[in-house]
Amino acid sequence: MYQPVHFWEDKNADGAGRDRTRRAARDGNVGYTLDFSVIWEFLPALLKACLGTLGLAIGGMLLAMVIGIGGVVLRDSKVKAVRWLVIAFVELIRNTPFLVQIYFIFFALPLAGIRLDPTPTAIIALGVNGGAYAIEIIRGGVQSIGKGQIEAGLALGLHKAQVFRLIVLKPALRAIFPSLASQFILLTLTTSVTSAISAYELTSVAQMIESDTFRSFEVYFTVTLFYLAMSWLMMQAFGLISRRYFSYPVK
Repeated sequence: MYQPVHFWEDKNADGAGRDRTRRAARDGNVGYTLDFSVIWEFLPALLKACLGTLGLAIGGMLLAMVIGIGGVVLRDSKVKAVRWLVIAFVELIRNTPFLVQIYFIFFALPLAGIRLDPTPTAIIALGVNGGAYAIEIIRGGVQSIGKGQIEAGLALGLHKAQVFRLIVLKPALRAIFPSLASQFILLTLTTSVTSAISAYELTSVAQMIESDTFRSFEVYFTVTLFYLAMSWLMMQAFGLISRRYFSYPVK
């Protein structure tokens, strides 16, 4: 019976042997035997890649919040052109694939003389994509605040910036925090798409490990568990933030 060749055990295997095994596997002549030993070998690399994924996600979330809050302010601008610019941005981002957006930033901007490495490109693309959704989510929360509360704040002598921060923004964030948290968890999973430009994150590293070992099921099964774990950690973190800053009464 044919025995599968494990290349991680023979790192000196020649290229011709690898090519023959690829062709045999493609033709269905190789029986696939599960072997998770390769995961233990590359476990440190996968764990480090998880940190890369979380770094991209957190960077994208922070940028998305800045874009979201700024977009809400500009969306209510008295200048009609500014309002339409924000609307056009939201519709453009929400109605185009994230993969196209990240390709545009990575490949099209260099034509204008703007060259970015994969990691900052990924953070910017995630932030822009998440920001477009955050604008609409935060705007919905802001619109839920009654005009009477805003007028009361102005009557007390608060500046417009203080009214927006204390009377409008914080209660609005409390109202829409669950939706915003769900969107940011989705943004964390979206980091996997950044592997298309070789950004350092979990899926990108998994692809390199799979290409070296040909253990597709073992690698991606493990990666699935890691993504589930990161999503769970994000949910716990957002739950802690909600209890600390948005619980009743307001602390």
